[in-house]
Amino acid sequence: MQAKNQKIVVLGTGGTIAGESSSASEGLSYKAAQRGIDVLLQSVAEIGQGLPEALSGYQFESEQVAQLDSKDMDFATWYHLAQRCEAWLSQDDVAAVVITHGTDTLEETAYFLSRVIANEKPIVLTCAMRPANFKDADGPQNLRDALTLASVAKGAGVWMVAAGEIHHSQHVQKVHPTRLNAFDSGEAGLAGTVIQDHVTWRSEFAPVAQPNKIKLSHLPDPASWPWVEVIMNHVQASSKLVDLLINAGVRGIVLAGTGNGSVSTDLKEGLLRAQDAGVQIRVASRCNQGPVIVTASHIFPVLSGLSPVKSRVALILDMVSKPTD
Repeated sequence: MQAKNQKIVVLGTGGTIAGESSSASEGLSYKAAQRGIDVLLQSVAEIGQGLPEALSGYQFESEQVAQLDSKDMDFATWYHLAQRCEAWLSQDDVAAVVITHGTDTLEETAYFLSRVIANEKPIVLTCAMRPANFKDADGPQNLRDALTLASVAKGAGVWMVAAGEIHHSQHVQKVHPTRLNAFDSGEAGLAGTVIQDHVTWRSEFAPVAQPNKIKLSHLPDPASWPWVEVIMNHVQASSKLVDLLINAGVRGIVLAGTGNGSVSTDLKEGLLRAQDAGVQIRVASRCNQGPVIVTASHIFPVLSGLSPVKSRVALILDMVSKPTD
């Protein structure tokens, strides 16, 4: 792919990377989604001596798709974001899309986009753990790294970069509430790094099989997407919550089981009642590393390799659409 006359499009959705605190010394108490994407882009060139060499020849366009704290991310914003990704990536002169996003639900958005965007061009998400006006704000460097990654990533895939670490959307999880490198990819490990504007891919990173793609046009209006909840197995886990959810009209339940997807006897009985009532059940593990290995003791379907929250996304998509041919 030739850089000349190619564009990288940056879509803003808000988050801490666009947040502001009361002073430059306050990094943990702030209001997210205060600065526009154009302002964030301007901060990238202020690091070091202008833009990285990898970005020479690229043009940049930006669009404010949303402006929210990612704890408040919703289906309507997801759908609109996916539409804008498709629209931009369908243009011949667009090489890649970069998305700024809050950290709290970034992994869910990344996985959602990996399931509904079929274009053979990369999407890179980035974020920040400190607000934009903090004295040591990490957002500008993270965005710079995301642009650099977008310029060299070849082919389809949804990636995430923060604190110089590259993660794949299939594996990435937020695992720490405050540190700068708050994300991890478990046993899969990092896909690569970005150090001093140079991308290095890890040779031992295993290629990730493309998930079944869902045509965006097959999705109904987000307002009609099914209600799916995640519940957790724990000491004295009760079926009472399941019964309440059934009566309230839940359509799907993802069990974050203990260990290899295990579930208490009482909770299992509640889930069986839910299944009899037409509720879709899926099983994941509450452990943050390792997939659930299906055994004869698993009586509910397992979405192997997915965290509970990504299993929820997968179940919602399975319930509302059909895979592409």
